[in-house]
Amino acid sequence: MLKKSLALGIVAGILAGIASLIYSKVYHSSNGADFSKVARTTGILAGSLFGTLLAGLGYYAIIRALKGKGEIVFNLLFAILSFASIVGPIGFKLPLDMEAPELFPGLTIPMHFFPLVAWHTLKPLFFKKTAKA
Repeated sequence: MLKKSLALGIVAGILAGIASLIYSKVYHSSNGADFSKVARTTGILAGSLFGTLLAGLGYYAIIRALKGKGEIVFNLLFAILSFASIVGPIGFKLPLDMEAPELFPGLTIPMHFFPLVAWHTLKPLFFKKTAKA
């Protein structure tokens, strides 16, 4: 089950990273706000992958520890942590030469939910039923 959890984490991270990069391009073309100096491609991909790999490890540990209740506990924790992670972009201090800094949260906050969405979208491909240890 650990291998499946980590494989799901990798695939979901890649999907979330690609979705974030597409969203970044669309956001830039529609608003003209370029934050590529602070929201770099590698950082976006690495952040998505890190989050979903951590989710894979957490999923494995929680399912093993809590058995029948593990699924709901994991889903709740993943959602809470995704919401908590938006504190970073809200409080992020941009360089003074950045144009339209008020648009930065609009770019980055949605990206914090892409790993959660990718995980739940792809999970049925990796786990046919609710996982049990």
